[in-house]
Amino acid sequence: MTATEDRQPSVLDATQSQLQAYARDLRRLITVEQEKSRELEQANAQLQAYARDLKLALQAEQVRARETERAYLDTVMRLTLASEYKDEETGSHIRRLSYYAETVALKLGWSAEAARQLRSATPLHDVGKIAVPDRVLLKPGPLDADEWALMKRHTEFGASLLKGSPSPVLQLGAQIARSHHERWNGSGYPDGLRGEQIPVAARIVMLVDQYDALRSRRPYKATLDHEQTVQVILAGDGRTLPEHFDPALLAVFREAHPELEYIFERYHD
Repeated sequence: MTATEDRQPSVLDATQSQLQAYARDLRRLITVEQEKSRELEQANAQLQAYARDLKLALQAEQVRARETERAYLDTVMRLTLASEYKDEETGSHIRRLSYYAETVALKLGWSAEAARQLRSATPLHDVGKIAVPDRVLLKPGPLDADEWALMKRHTEFGASLLKGSPSPVLQLGAQIARSHHERWNGSGYPDGLRGEQIPVAARIVMLVDQYDALRSRRPYKATLDHEQTVQVILAGDGRTLPEHFDPALLAVFREAHPELEYIFERYHD
């Protein structure tokens, strides 16, 4: 036997020993990875369980939030109806304004949900009239300076009544109640806001309220038909001026006014 033949078994033994060590290390790695995989599966199962619980909790919270909002709306709508009983407005007027505002908001590019919230909030625009004394609110003749100053405060009264609510609809209603008599050129009240300082929801309600007021009978004025009303809003009549309105809303009004006419006729007193 040669020297080379004497060394050969030891080389094979070393190689086999090395391979066995690699195999042990591989088994350990596989075991570790399998354990990690089991831990990941358990963690994933726990996360899925947490997600299911969270979804159920969120659904329950949404139900409670809707019920709370309905309760808020029911309470304030009753106050709104109380204020309308005192005033010359009617339930039909409130309904028309709600649908006018929703229509204009959609034409302006609002989402359906945002427009729906505006429709729900619009009836709150004059809720502050409940705090105006009957001697002023129901006076058949012109108001003197002090009476007019008190009448204008219905915007502040309404905002104060609605402020601080967690309801998004009532928060929107508070904006509208305070600012729906502001004018684009800064000549409105109570804050003399100008342009985009005025919340857009209030700008919308101001426009559609003016449309409905021009078309409705009042002790101190005759009614206007649809064409006359459109002409007054777009061109002015000395008292109502185009610069009172957001130009973007006037552009929408030019396109949408036939839909407003339809709403007026459908929900006419």
